[in-house]
Amino acid sequence: MLKLFTLLVAAGIASPALANDTMAEVKTGGLIFAQSDDVSMAEEDLFISASQVRVDYVFENTSDKDVDSLVAFPMPDISGQVDNNSAISDYDSDNFLHFSTVQDGRPITAKLQQRVVSLGIDVTDELAKNHIPVLPYSQKTQDALAKLPEAVRKDWIARGLIYAMTDADLVPLWTLRSTYWWRTTFPAKKKVSVQHRYTPAVGGTVAISFLEGGEAKGQRFEEYSRKYCLDADFVRTVRQRAAEAETGGANYTESWISYVLSTGANWAGPIKRFQLTIDKGKPGSLISFCGSNVEKIGPTTFRMTAEDFNPEKDFDILILNPPEAETKTP
Repeated sequence: MLKLFTLLVAAGIASPALANDTMAEVKTGGLIFAQSDDVSMAEEDLFISASQVRVDYVFENTSDKDVDSLVAFPMPDISGQVDNNSAISDYDSDNFLHFSTVQDGRPITAKLQQRVVSLGIDVTDELAKNHIPVLPYSQKTQDALAKLPEAVRKDWIARGLIYAMTDADLVPLWTLRSTYWWRTTFPAKKKVSVQHRYTPAVGGTVAISFLEGGEAKGQRFEEYSRKYCLDADFVRTVRQRAAEAETGGANYTESWISYVLSTGANWAGPIKRFQLTIDKGKPGSLISFCGSNVEKIGPTTFRMTAEDFNPEKDFDILILNPPEAETKTP
């Protein structure tokens, strides 16, 4: 049984976009997440924006023996949708978020594993048999789906793998799960630094979606309130912006970014030093997220720090982007 130190990152469409490190084991059926007794996360310095994610870790092997392992970095799940508004760095590349990693100053050449899941069933081999690329929204995928044999096309529609907008327009509904991995050693009583860089996939809408008739109510508003900790000042400003749009102004747009913090609790002990920096992009953008001891450190940046941090829940960011000509600062 191989021990795996898994760096889970997802930058999300509507599901979590990024994820914290955790340990896992290889068992029949794939990775099973577990806890580490020997390696702790001494530091995590995380930067999140709509254009770049940077995460710098310092791990410490507190045991008296070297730990040989695989390091795996699952990328964001990419799920096909009928009505999608998502930004992906490169729709036709395996490395669709331009992911790169460095360990102790040395660039790592990682291997890539990709699996395709539909309604909980692995359908990777079926796509390969029919010469279908795995990334939803890729033009190559659209072109290949148009050439599916009629019997396969009907079967996939019935099973929910694809949706037929028209006879010639088939929309993928499957989920792509990609994982980069490499072998490494955590030396006894030593620290190891790992850095990741990539361009996140950012989900969103073309307008403010969580008001009903300009009022802060309804199921979606309740969901956003829980997920992003909307406060009274934020809601008041959003209602004002929405009213301006109704009278001829341009709509604000939503961007969603998520980070799975909770898996950071799987290491030996808490994260000794945690720092999170968020950049909302434009001074006129509005931002809301759940956090404690948050400081505004610049016109667009916010910072949260903690010692002996034990993450118990995941982290979600809502950014409302102003129209291009917008110059107001919240």
